[in-house]
Amino acid sequence: MTPARIVLGSTSRYRAELLRRLGLDFEARAPGTVEHVVAGEPPADRALRLAIAKATDAGAGLADALVIGSDQVAELEGHVLDKPGSEQRAFEQLVACSGHVVNFHTALCLFDCRNGKHQTHVDLTRVHFRVLDAAEIKRYIDREQPLDCAGSFKCEGLGISLFERIDNSDPTALIGLPLIALTRLLRDTGVNIP
Repeated sequence: MTPARIVLGSTSRYRAELLRRLGLDFEARAPGTVEHVVAGEPPADRALRLAIAKATDAGAGLADALVIGSDQVAELEGHVLDKPGSEQRAFEQLVACSGHVVNFHTALCLFDCRNGKHQTHVDLTRVHFRVLDAAEIKRYIDREQPLDCAGSFKCEGLGISLFERIDNSDPTALIGLPLIALTRLLRDTGVNIP
């Protein structure tokens, strides 16, 4: 089997920054996936379905690539928290998260275009928010502008100050790409890491 090129099926700067940590040459390719909602679909299933779709879509027309797709769904008491898109919506999300636990389901798919196989993994991170007051939520949003982040925070920045604790097995999963699982999947396909 010929060596595969590595493709990140994402335009997320956060995922690209994480993948750079592995020191691999890769290209980023927009998957063009339509992220539709399926009624009644559990959050972890939604994340996995979209990760597979992103890897498959980004791999379209490629014969020699390993394509990485990832998706993350934030869940508060059974309700999905999408990217807020506005300061008002971010404020509302953070008020709702205050004093509660938010589950982040981060799904990963490695699509091997050489043989059509998909390898997958879903990581669960539980974020315990401390009780937040309106003034600190407003200050946080003003400083970080987390409008493109599920749950309205960036844990790799000032968002870490919003939590009591984080429970997970892979700290990179909360940022959007579980590198521990990804390195295992890549090694399974013959990529040498480290």
